[in-house]
Amino acid sequence: MTDGGTSRASVFEHGGARKTAEGLTYLSGFGNEHSSEAVPGALPEGRNSPQRAPLGLYAEQLSGTAFTEPRAHNRRSWLYRIHPSAAHPAFARTDNGAIRTAPFTESVPDPNRLRWNPLPEPAPGTDFLAGLWTLGGNGDATQRTGMAVHLYHANASMDRVFSDADGELLIVPERGGLLLHTEFGRLHVEPAYVALIPRGVRFRVELLDDSARGYVCENYGAPFHLPDLGPIGANGLANARDFMAPVAAYEEVEGPVEVVNKFCGNLWTALYDHTPLDVVAWHGNHVPYIYDLRRFNVIGTISYDHPDPSIFTVLTSPSDTPGLAGVDFVVFAPRWLVGEDTFRPPYFHRNVMSEYMGLIEGAYDAKAEGFVPGGGSLHNMMSAHGPDRETFDKASAAELKPQKIDDGLAFMFETRWPVTLTPQAAGAEHLQQRYDDVWQGMERHFRAV
Repeated sequence: MTDGGTSRASVFEHGGARKTAEGLTYLSGFGNEHSSEAVPGALPEGRNSPQRAPLGLYAEQLSGTAFTEPRAHNRRSWLYRIHPSAAHPAFARTDNGAIRTAPFTESVPDPNRLRWNPLPEPAPGTDFLAGLWTLGGNGDATQRTGMAVHLYHANASMDRVFSDADGELLIVPERGGLLLHTEFGRLHVEPAYVALIPRGVRFRVELLDDSARGYVCENYGAPFHLPDLGPIGANGLANARDFMAPVAAYEEVEGPVEVVNKFCGNLWTALYDHTPLDVVAWHGNHVPYIYDLRRFNVIGTISYDHPDPSIFTVLTSPSDTPGLAGVDFVVFAPRWLVGEDTFRPPYFHRNVMSEYMGLIEGAYDAKAEGFVPGGGSLHNMMSAHGPDRETFDKASAAELKPQKIDDGLAFMFETRWPVTLTPQAAGAEHLQQRYDDVWQGMERHFRAV
């Protein structure tokens, strides 16, 4: 980040609950009422908004939900910052680049099965924001419903700050590590981890490698939370204690800083005279976090058949219909397959939900070829899909001994509505033109008794 030539830039941290190998300290727990201060005494005691906040700071509430939503669902945080967020010049429209937002009206939903190779190499100097490329989505960001699927490919760190008023951003790296500098502190995220930036939280992305590539789910609807476990009981799937929030860390930059805001589908920019990443202390539950996908506690069969893929749900954004998600985030983590007399790969199916699948590493157990890390597939509602011919033949004849699946890591964004493509995704050079061929040549095995 630029410091304006004459000002100083510095980062300070203090306290926290868990130290990582990267040297960052995190606070453990999903949805907790966390609190953190980078300077002792920065958090006021006994109240949120005293007449004079400690250390000459400004008190500010950031609300991720309406004030009157039920306590169990309410998301808000109090921030104690060097400059109030209100102290900024007017925003002006700027180019949206390859970012698009619902409602997606430039094309119609496509019932065909579709698959893409990874994004092509970006131009030199492409940061995370410039490297965002929208595949499609559904709903309406202005009505806070639905979601969008983005991919990113970047080769430069951001020297500007970004926030998304339209939704929260679930970042799924596939290549290259990222250091996320947020209003709440710093998060290190790399492949096999995910990071979530809540609606309205400002951040910038520092690349830790020469380039970075991955996926982003923009959730316009209700904030992600952990799914209910029902008959599974009290434990399983993603454990709340494995979600890590940052400790307070602030930057002091007095000088021009570009701040980009995504609002109702468009990008707006303003040149601040200070960094907005100047929060010295905070408390609340509207916070960013990271999660290690390999900590997912997989639930599966120990007898026959295998349960529906909903057992792989990490996070869910509920809708007004119980059990029907605006979007689910699902991970196919390492696991054992032991089902007796069972076709073990994912079965053939048609689904009322729409599924976008991506691959972080290795291979997916239902696809023998063509589905590669950084690529993705889209199966809109009721489109028939399942294992390709090679996988079916192999699995049908396999010896059914215990099998460890640990050579791949795939995920899915599953959503209640069809995903409408952007024109750039429908006409992309990296769209595979013969994806349907993977199901060709399925032999007839029927024999009437």
